[in-house]
Amino acid sequence: MTTIDDPRHGLYPVLFRHALSRLDPEQAHRLTVRALAAAHALPGGPAVLRALFRTAAPRRDEHGAREVLGRTHRSPLGLAAGFDKDGEVPLALLDLGFGHVEVGTVTATAQPGNPRPRSFRLVADRALINRMGFNNHGAAALAKRLARARRTERGQRAVIGVNIGKSKVTALEDAAEDYRFSARLLAPYADYLAINVSSPNTPGLRDLQSVEMLRPILEAVVEEAASARRRLRREIPVLVKIAPDLHDQDVLAVASLVAEVGLAGVIAANTTISRPEELATERTVIDRIGAGGLSGPVLAERSREVLRLLRASLPADSVIISCGGITTAQDVRRRLADGADLVQGYTAMIYEGPSWPGRIARELARD
Repeated sequence: MTTIDDPRHGLYPVLFRHALSRLDPEQAHRLTVRALAAAHALPGGPAVLRALFRTAAPRRDEHGAREVLGRTHRSPLGLAAGFDKDGEVPLALLDLGFGHVEVGTVTATAQPGNPRPRSFRLVADRALINRMGFNNHGAAALAKRLARARRTERGQRAVIGVNIGKSKVTALEDAAEDYRFSARLLAPYADYLAINVSSPNTPGLRDLQSVEMLRPILEAVVEEAASARRRLRREIPVLVKIAPDLHDQDVLAVASLVAEVGLAGVIAANTTISRPEELATERTVIDRIGAGGLSGPVLAERSREVLRLLRASLPADSVIISCGGITTAQDVRRRLADGADLVQGYTAMIYEGPSWPGRIARELARD
């Protein structure tokens, strides 16, 4: 049986080649989110999505399921932050076969992001460059959406992480309070909080990865998570998302701080500002696109290097979510073998289609 986006015989490769690839990437993304929202809102829509993409509701005893961060993940593959910034369709995305969905990045205040165009495909490399700039409706709006989702039985079972970033209007020296505000609003609805200090598209943000500037941010979010834990009587783990462009010694310094502050773990890694020589896309095209974070298979090697560094230096019970360059089930297996507890992808779904997470989950479940 083939699915609508079977990589050899399905409809998605044709749809992408003749329609989606002709649209501006951001426009194609918005159409996809709206289609998922519409399908999920129909009577019986979630069941139709699960049947169409051959996924099923998560079961604790399902082969391949794993317990991480206090929740059962039906598949080790989750969706990275960036696709569903405002928490519009997390349940629909889970119905496609992801084990968890990370919504955001969201900021304390709503902001439009950077000027368009700000998202670009490198089709020859099955990669993306984006300089979105944390466009989102703000933490309060996301909290309301997640509160509605959590009121349903399906929403209570869903594994949803929340990725928070710094508002562009907030000075770097005030970053800790900016993150604290978002954490306070969103912790009650999050299975974990991810602190994003590694996007290349907010001026100065990556400076927050230095230990001196990172410490008060981590401490502020951990304090808010602890406050929520006392009220809700459940843990809200906190992780930090780092860039692949950090030098190895800086990765080790962050790992030491994570252990010292008491974070649950690290998400490694975000997009890269580098433009590796092995990219197949013509250099003139890359230069014309300009600044932004690069994602796709070209990140795989560095992402694995950072993963191995972290696994060797973090406490054994620290969680690592490996992100960057994931395309196949074999990619997921390699990350798990390298020491990842979970894996995230995003760019591959743009090129592989909406059945991609379900295909990965089924293949892994056969191991």
